[in-house]
Amino acid sequence: MRTDLSKYDNSWYNPGPWVTRILWYIVSTVFFRTAFPFTKVKTLLLRLFGAKVGKGVMIKPYVTIKYPWFLTIGNNSWIGERAWIDNLTEVVIGDNVCLSQEAYLLTGNHNYRKPSFDLVVGKIKIEDGVWIGARATVCPGVTCFSHAVLAVGSVATADLEPYSINVGNPATKQKDRIKETPAVNGL
Repeated sequence: MRTDLSKYDNSWYNPGPWVTRILWYIVSTVFFRTAFPFTKVKTLLLRLFGAKVGKGVMIKPYVTIKYPWFLTIGNNSWIGERAWIDNLTEVVIGDNVCLSQEAYLLTGNHNYRKPSFDLVVGKIKIEDGVWIGARATVCPGVTCFSHAVLAVGSVATADLEPYSINVGNPATKQKDRIKETPAVNGL
């Protein structure tokens, strides 16, 4: 088998009306992929373009979001500088999630087994309390279960267990994320 990109055909894929995509591209270029600091304006714009965004969401500068109409973000979640949500399909981010600097949520890939290198998409779900470290990548079809951690620079190619700490490429569970109990009266 030899790859033949002249056979590539993603005509089945429809991310939305072209007018909406062009308008989003302009809005994204001005307000998201720049140093524009105002999170409330960003969350309002995301909602106007069909995203479901909870309360207390923090969106830092230089963030890329492919298609907001495929995005859900829960309450009190943070999107770090230069994070990239490449959502060709649905991405669901729960409550109290931290996507650190340059984290990458990747919902699209190609089928390298076919000569036509077909587009493949897979939903990503990031459950409550998950931390995606700086420059870490979550691949198509992955669920990061409650309070999982994906360490700096790691790549999640499969689901992450709840309360697990995952490291490497591909990421593997290294240990459990232990909840620390608060000290009582400073003890």
